[in-house]
Amino acid sequence: MFGKAKEREEAPQKEGFFKRLRSRLNRGDSWLTYDLANLAPGGKIDADTLEELESLLVMADVGIETSQRIIADLEKRLARKELKDVAALRAGLREDLLDILSPVSEPLLVPEQSLPYVILMVGVNGAGKTTTIGKLAKRLQSEGRSVMLAAGDTFRAAAVEQLQAWGDRNDVPVVAQQSGADPAAVIFDAWQAAKARNVDVLLADTAGRLQNQQGLMDELAKIKRVIGRQDEDAPHETMLVLDASQGQNALAQAEKFHEALGLSGVTVTKLDGSAKGGILIAIAGKLGVPIRFIGIGESADDMQPFSAPEFVDALLASSN
Repeated sequence: MFGKAKEREEAPQKEGFFKRLRSRLNRGDSWLTYDLANLAPGGKIDADTLEELESLLVMADVGIETSQRIIADLEKRLARKELKDVAALRAGLREDLLDILSPVSEPLLVPEQSLPYVILMVGVNGAGKTTTIGKLAKRLQSEGRSVMLAAGDTFRAAAVEQLQAWGDRNDVPVVAQQSGADPAAVIFDAWQAAKARNVDVLLADTAGRLQNQQGLMDELAKIKRVIGRQDEDAPHETMLVLDASQGQNALAQAEKFHEALGLSGVTVTKLDGSAKGGILIAIAGKLGVPIRFIGIGESADDMQPFSAPEFVDALLASSN
C-alpha cells in the first residue's frame, strides 16, 4: 500500500509518534510508570510479586480475564524458575503482551477493486468519531486515494458541520441532507455519488446516540442492509471508534457493537487522556478484532496505524 519513498517519508514521523506515546502513557500513578523493579525491591520474583502485578494490570484497564491470562503464564515461568530477576519478568511480560496484541495488529488495506470501498464508522458520541473520519480522509488522500464523506449523523447538526469543515479543509466532497433526515438514505445517496464519480473510498459517519441503545443498533443495522443491497460486500470495513479514557466502559461498548454489527476494525482515540493504555490489551484479549489506528491528539499526525511491538515497548518503557 505504501511505496518505499512513502515509507522513508513517514518513518521519522511514526518514530516521533511513538516517542510522544511513551511520554504520555508513562505518567501518573499506574502500572506503566510503576517500574517493575518496585514490585521486587530485593530483586527476587515470587508469587507475591505476580499477585501485585495482577492488581496493577486490572487497575490499568487490562481487564480481569486478560490479566489472569497474563499472570497464569508468568506463574508457569516462575515455576520453571525462568523469572530469576526483574529483567526476566519484563521480558516475560513483553512476550505475553505481544502474544495478545500481535494478532490484532492489522493495518487497514484498501484494495484496488470493489470501489467505492465503503468504511462505516460507528461509536458513541464523544469518542472522536467525526475527527477520526477527517484524519483518515487525509491519510487516504496522502496515499493517492480519492475520498468522499457521508454525513450520516443527521441527529446532531454539529456533527454535519464538523464533517463539512473537515471536507473543506481537505478538499473532500461531503454528502449531507437536512437535520433529521434518514441516515440510511443519506449514505445511500453518498454511495451512488461515489460510484458515479469513481471515488475510491466512501467514509460514512453515523449517529452515536439515539433515544435508546437498541434504537441505535437497529439504525446501524439498517444502514448496513441498505449499503449491502448496492454492493454485497459493503460495507467493506465497519470500524468502531473508542475513547481510551473510558476504560472498561470502552470494552463494554466494543462488545455491544461487535455483537450487533460484526466489527472488522477498531480505532482507539485519546490515549493522551489516559495514562493507562491497557484497554487495547483488554479489547485484543476479549474480542480479537483488528486494531487499525491509535490516536494521541487532535492533529492528523497524532493518529497512526497500530503497531503491537511499538505499543508494548511504549507501555513497558521505564519512567526513570
